Amino acid sequence: MFKKLFGKKEKKKEETLFAPLSGKVVDIEQVPDPTFSQKLMGEGIAIEPVDGTVVSPVNGEVIQFFHTKHAIGIRSETGLEILIHVGLETVMLNGEGFTGHVQVGDKVKAGDRLITFDLEFIKEKAASSITPIVITNMDAVQSIEKHSITDAKAGIDSLLHITTK
Repeated sequence: MFKKLFGKKEKKKEETLFAPLSGKVVDIEQVPDPTFSQKLMGEGIAIEPVDGTVVSPVNGEVIQFFHTKHAIGIRSETGLEILIHVGLETVMLNGEGFTGHVQVGDKVKAGDRLITFDLEFIKEKAASSITPIVITNMDAVQSIEKHSITDAKAGIDSLLHITTK
């Protein structure tokens, strides 16, 4: 009985992050914004999108959705918190060119549509359309394995394999 109560270790959890957009995969260090490239918000990856649809990279819950619809936060079923930030300096567009399809508190499955946006408008008006995907609660992460993929298909290709503590 003593072993049953005190000898049990917490089991590590694993999570696969699927591409939330279709496009060219870029190392986070290559994002032309130091907040992301210097990993000030966390570890991750980025995608240069080829269309204007963002889908959920995991099963989880919407925990944050900026009123400008340019960024969204998802908490996975394993507790990872993922930020998807469409483009750079897109907050200044004040929601123009973006349509949200979910709300804070919504449960989502990997591949569910979260945001659609006018890619050509973003390319014209924002600093860049490159989209960082970042794990914001790195204290929960034991390891991250980046998959060697160059062109991702939204909701289909896996980008990261993460083991939590």
